Amino acid sequence: MAEILAVTFPEVNRIELRDVPVPTPGQGEALVRVWSSTICATDMKILTGKFPGVRYPHIPGHEWAGEVVETGPQVSDLAPQDRVGIEVHVGCGHCQRCLEGMYNLCEHYGESPEGHAHVGFTIPGGLAEYAVVPRRAMHVLPDGVSYDEGAFTDNVGIALWAVERAELRPGERVLVVGPGAIGLLALRIASLQAGRTVIAGTREDRLQLALRFGADAAVDVRGEGDAAAAVREALGGPADAVIEFAGTAEAAQLALAVCRRGGRVVLGGSTGLGTTMQVELSTIVRGHLDVRGSLANPRWVSRRGLELIRSGVVDVRPLITHHFALQEFETAWSTFFERKGSAIRVMLHPTGGAV
Repeated sequence: MAEILAVTFPEVNRIELRDVPVPTPGQGEALVRVWSSTICATDMKILTGKFPGVRYPHIPGHEWAGEVVETGPQVSDLAPQDRVGIEVHVGCGHCQRCLEGMYNLCEHYGESPEGHAHVGFTIPGGLAEYAVVPRRAMHVLPDGVSYDEGAFTDNVGIALWAVERAELRPGERVLVVGPGAIGLLALRIASLQAGRTVIAGTREDRLQLALRFGADAAVDVRGEGDAAAAVREALGGPADAVIEFAGTAEAAQLALAVCRRGGRVVLGGSTGLGTTMQVELSTIVRGHLDVRGSLANPRWVSRRGLELIRSGVVDVRPLITHHFALQEFETAWSTFFERKGSAIRVMLHPTGGAV
């Protein structure tokens, strides 16, 4: 096997499906056969040059799972045929943020000589038949968790971390803004603690799915009505906590408008450059709001997220709406970004069928 098939971004705004050399695992790394890999909205940000740290040509793919084929030096706790899901952030391990467990905030982002890696961003990702990954990015999949489910290793970690950032208390009123894949996962996890959970969004099909994920009510915020008032009515009052994963200025403004005085707002959707909004600062100051960003999933949170999937508490399968071979990437890409067939997560299978 001298070459493998991979999706590549040769430069900004250009996509090619091409053969590339088989990568070789180095110290602390493993070569993984990719079984299941999804497309994410962040991949468009990478393609269009809106994500800092990406260098072209680039192989994307940051939501995936596969089978260990070969391990490099100093990897003693993995073996060929081990099934793994990928958490994409790998910190340097020695800066202050990493020592605090916040390797998603590594002070050496993008500096591979320092030991930093961001799978699918600063190093090649999993939209390829095989990929080399640092051992620290790998979670051995629990028995009973499929490769398709394992491809949500990073997503479930992101959702779980955002919910933990919101510091929910049992019985509180919680609003989730944005019924995409991560928003729906956050909704499901939040609903396990909340007294009442409401989701707000603009896609009717996803709002209906949210009811299956634990929402007590779903509010369509399209149109000219008072969205904040509609959400407060659905909640039975202002929200104690709001978790946002829509990634728009309008979503963030809604989050601030709906939250009670002294409440918590967690913003997790705007990870790329280019989204701005004007804020009346007294809304935050006089409202005594805790406004927090939530980036990725540090502190091995994905491990606990996988246990939620294993136990059946969180079911990611309804989020997988389409399956394609890697050779069908162009169709998969258009299906996802044009939301054909109510697409949520489009799963590609570089080396096999759905598993």
